[in-house]
Amino acid sequence: MTIKTPLKWVGSKVRLMPQLRDHLPEGKRLVEPFAGSCAVMMNTDYDEYLIADLNPDLVNLYKAMAYHTDAFLVELETLFSAGALGEQERRAIFYYAVRDAFNLSGKGLGGESVEAAARFMYLNRHGFNGLCRYNRRGQFNVPFGKYKKNYFPLKEVRAFADKAKRATFITAHYSETLALVRAGDVVYCDPPYLTESGNFTSYTESGFSHLDQGRLARKLRRLAEKGVSVVASNSDLEMVHYLYAGFEAVKVNAPRSVGAAAASQKSAAELILKSPVTTKGHSQVEVLTDSTEKMPGQYTPDSQTQSHNPLNPFRSPMHLQDPETGETHVLQRIHQAHRTQWLCKKHSRCK
Repeated sequence: MTIKTPLKWVGSKVRLMPQLRDHLPEGKRLVEPFAGSCAVMMNTDYDEYLIADLNPDLVNLYKAMAYHTDAFLVELETLFSAGALGEQERRAIFYYAVRDAFNLSGKGLGGESVEAAARFMYLNRHGFNGLCRYNRRGQFNVPFGKYKKNYFPLKEVRAFADKAKRATFITAHYSETLALVRAGDVVYCDPPYLTESGNFTSYTESGFSHLDQGRLARKLRRLAEKGVSVVASNSDLEMVHYLYAGFEAVKVNAPRSVGAAAASQKSAAELILKSPVTTKGHSQVEVLTDSTEKMPGQYTPDSQTQSHNPLNPFRSPMHLQDPETGETHVLQRIHQAHRTQWLCKKHSRCK
């Protein structure tokens, strides 16, 4: 049985939990740097949870539901009741009034506010498709959702408050959260997914870039090398396979509920990535195409060693610069069994 969360959330793992749960190892504490709707916390049974997100509005909501449950529900019921009065046009006017009040309330400044949390939940349940989106000024800008009737998540809030007794909630960057990992922890990362179009990645004002994806993958790899159990989710894209080379990649079909897919309940392939398997010899990175813009950092072909001899499997070494450290890796391309692979020739730790 899957437990629903109080929030509508793009990328929520509620419907994926029957598959994801089997890949989460045992441990004392689950650490989530990208907690989102807290679907993983609600559907697992660890002794402790470190629940983090960079969005202060979201973390404020966690704390209000956990520590001020009754006061939060009173505020939320008032908003839901007022927002249900009249025809759709009047309900829309009320929604935008609440949104304006939320954006002017000093939300996101680090203080705990039950009123701001209730407004955030109201906007989440009444906004278009449950999106959480901000403009460059940091203002929540999701339009009215035009629902005929909105579900009041009383049971879900009570269940969250009960489970939250095991949890610590923090507003933190993923790197800060990962720095708090200790022996015996299990880390699960569900970042904004890498996309080819760039849609649905701005869950915070700053967004989540391709460079962020690379930095996160490196930090998770370093934790895994220290013996920490690491699991991550991301899109089934070429770049993700590259960034998490060496991780066990399990492909699953996940339901989609945003945009056009919402009406037809389409599904899309995504990856569950598990702690890398350490092997002797070269660390090989599988790439499906030679597209330069999909590789992190910058690379330039080495013209001195260029060879077009079909009998020679080595062609065009590639200099790949790590955008975080500035270190250059020299990758050599090999063609085997109708696929392209790259291996690093320069650094012993890459072997």
